[in-house]
Amino acid sequence: MPSVIHGMLKEEKERNLELQDIYSREVESLPKGSIVVKRISGKDYYYLKYWKNSKAHMDYLGKDETLVEKIRFETKRRKHLQNVIKRLKMEYKQICKIVKD
Repeated sequence: MPSVIHGMLKEEKERNLELQDIYSREVESLPKGSIVVKRISGKDYYYLKYWKNSKAHMDYLGKDETLVEKIRFETKRRKHLQNVIKRLKMEYKQICKIVKD
């Protein structure tokens, strides 16, 4: 394999690992779950629903729609980053098959 391509793949392998680390740390800082709205007596109540220790949990978020939108954005970001990490891991495996050192 030409050394230029080999060098580029080694750099990409390192970059990939760095991105996995950065994104994994960000995922850990973001809330798990999704927003659930319960309508009780005509009023909306917002909850964050997530799984912990094989049990479903729901945390009351209040009525502040700004907070709810912030958490909704963060949970979507978490899911997006988890998909990005999954793709990075697949790419890393492919690079490792090519670059054997």
